[in-house]
Amino acid sequence: VVLVTAPNVAYRVRAVDGEWIEVHNPAQMPDAGSIGETEEPYVRASIICPSDHVGAVMELNQERRGTFGHMEYLSPERVQLIYDLPLAEIVLDYYDQLKSRTRGYASFDYELLGFRPGQVVKVDVLLAGERVDSLSLITHRDNAYRQGKALVEALRERIPRQMFEVAIQAAIGSRVIARETVKAKRKDVLA
Repeated sequence: VVLVTAPNVAYRVRAVDGEWIEVHNPAQMPDAGSIGETEEPYVRASIICPSDHVGAVMELNQERRGTFGHMEYLSPERVQLIYDLPLAEIVLDYYDQLKSRTRGYASFDYELLGFRPGQVVKVDVLLAGERVDSLSLITHRDNAYRQGKALVEALRERIPRQMFEVAIQAAIGSRVIARETVKAKRKDVLA
């Protein structure tokens, strides 16, 4: 079984002792108790779209934790929107969503702004109580439950049944935020 994990961006984490470290994957993230502050990379996005799709584009950017900059009408039919967005929110499927919501007429460009403070957490996946680092992910605290729940549900569908129940959990630190169970095989009494 091949599992594809989500792409990651680099985060900056300040430990309690004041030292800053750059985290490129979830395995490098320190424990929640030793983190003082986290920062995530931001971009300034420039989106040009038809004026009748402005509402859909603004809604997409709000869903992706975007901060509105300004809007400028380039012509009666075309609008340029400027948003500051977390880089982690645009690496996965932002461009596809933008194109589908504007019927393919939007154009998108961005420039890196640097790091800004963010409420970033590491979501660990536990299989039968054992932490699996390769399945962990780093996400914003507001998205942690939704992404953790989706991940454990996908794993429940893909992990084959065993002779015993297998608990699949998503946790932030020691707090479990989502859980699914792969049921045990039943005895074949007819055989």
